[in-house]
Amino acid sequence: MNRVDVTMTINGEAATASVEPRMHLADFLREERLLTGTHLGCEQGVCGACTLMVDGRPVRSCLTLAVACDGQEVRTVEGYDDDPLMVRIREAFMRHHGLQCGYCTPGMLVTAYDIVRRLPDADEGAIRKELSGNLCRCTGYAGIVAAIRDVIENGPPPAAGAPLARRARGAALAGRDGSSLAPPATIVGAAAPAVGSAAAIDIDAPVDGETIERAIEIDAPVAEVWAIVSDIPSVVACIPGASLDAPPTDGAFTGTFAVALGPMKARFNGAGAARMNDDAKSGRVVGKGRDGLSRTAVVGALEFALEPAGTDRTRLVMTTTYALRGPLAQFGRKALVEEVADRLMADVAGRVAARATGKAAPQAAAAPLNGFALIGSVIRGLLRRLIGR
Repeated sequence: MNRVDVTMTINGEAATASVEPRMHLADFLREERLLTGTHLGCEQGVCGACTLMVDGRPVRSCLTLAVACDGQEVRTVEGYDDDPLMVRIREAFMRHHGLQCGYCTPGMLVTAYDIVRRLPDADEGAIRKELSGNLCRCTGYAGIVAAIRDVIENGPPPAAGAPLARRARGAALAGRDGSSLAPPATIVGAAAPAVGSAAAIDIDAPVDGETIERAIEIDAPVAEVWAIVSDIPSVVACIPGASLDAPPTDGAFTGTFAVALGPMKARFNGAGAARMNDDAKSGRVVGKGRDGLSRTAVVGALEFALEPAGTDRTRLVMTTTYALRGPLAQFGRKALVEEVADRLMADVAGRVAARATGKAAPQAAAAPLNGFALIGSVIRGLLRRLIGR
């Protein structure tokens, strides 16, 4: 079958591709652009799971041909990462338990966005009517309706930035367009943030998320351990899968963290800032990163302090707060993260001790962190504890 060249703007970026005339927009986005946030359910335009925006209007991407979108603006659920209104909607969905299995959620979020922008005075009856084209088999809709009412009743939608460009035939849809995709001001702790500049990170900004407190002992004196953990390149060299892009400048740095889960690999590009207190032997590090392929984002803050733990031993006390958003968030449940963090910290502690005592070899290129090995170790540990009981 002859293919057709199409050009469209997807989430603010121009995209040109050759597609079959019969290819639906949902298949094009998922298979050609790897934007798998668009879910396919019934493929008959009934369930609404595949809902996204084309020229500012919600459409069923399972019924819309990709060639029909030539020259148009397409915005998928991934394109709302930094949108202030969508941040409010996502937070409301979480507060009101408006999601369970999550399969309908991308379409629900896009529809909710359209409702709030187009019908700022909608009551519960109007919201339910507007949601009638989106099916959910888990929640019973009560939490979803409550979330949308919450957003509407707690203030008007935030002012949109430059609206998405639209064809002349869509000009009458004023008020139904999406807001600008330009990155917002840096806010540590915001859902799914852009990486941005390390210099722009606020070292004192709070992070909303899960908190883990841990303490480990390192087989080296405090002074030697401090020399490692207070030096960003040295401590990065002790973390499996981590590497710096360039030497830090005034405590600000950029780098990558690679993790492999079997055939699935993620590479988080990130930025951070650190502040060290040499007298107290303590510090604070904040950072954020993003995996471009899965569009998973993480933000976090680490507070740590060193204290003597006997002769030639150091106790490292840490408090970590993190928030994970995106497809890989399924691996971010606190219980699992705590188990994995314990094993990772033990590994890092050994590496720090080796470097502090001069036993470590020069650091080679960072290999991806083997997530399956860590999770396997977690499972084995849990089984041993169960059997032991």
